[in-house]
Amino acid sequence: MGNREENLRQLIYLHPEAKLGKGVKIYPFVYVGEEVEIGEASVIYPYTVLLKRTKIGKRVLIGPGALIGFEGFGYEKVGGEYRRIPHEGWVVIEDDCEIGANVTIALAKKGETRIGKGTKIDALVHIGHNVKIGKNCLIVAQVGIGGSAEIGDNVILAGQVGIKDHVKVGDNSIVYAKSALFKSCPKGARYFGIPARPYGKVLRAWAKIYQTTD
Repeated sequence: MGNREENLRQLIYLHPEAKLGKGVKIYPFVYVGEEVEIGEASVIYPYTVLLKRTKIGKRVLIGPGALIGFEGFGYEKVGGEYRRIPHEGWVVIEDDCEIGANVTIALAKKGETRIGKGTKIDALVHIGHNVKIGKNCLIVAQVGIGGSAEIGDNVILAGQVGIKDHVKVGDNSIVYAKSALFKSCPKGARYFGIPARPYGKVLRAWAKIYQTTD
């Protein structure tokens, strides 16, 4: 048993500055980088990369192939060429979150990219730099959230939703599948379409377009 445990440890990279809480479970082929903290009873599945400056709370589940703490997509044009903007911030994932397979979460340029307590994120979601996601949200597969967007508490983003950078989504809102949200929406909103508009308004417009007469 001792040899087996040693072999498993050799398949995991832990940076000397990484900090692991009590009862953390890390599967083989995981990379835990510089200034990464993992709270107690969290589970990190195979092929996950926690690159750097990432704080993970308690009882967090991170699915296979997730990539967290990489530099986001930020450039400035200098002399006709694009030059990368340094990302010096952090990723913070609060307690009781679930991060699905192959999710990507970018470092903040400054400050934090933050995922609120109890939020559940499905597979193949991308979260840009400095995004703030509130508590108890559901983010369904293939959602893309642009940099510095703010998602309130108890929000549902259905499959393949796109959120423009700097947009704000109010608490208790739903954005339905395949919608593209280019403007902020208030609390309790129900939005749908490309561009996304209030759900009832879209249904009424469709009723007029598709109505038939004898």
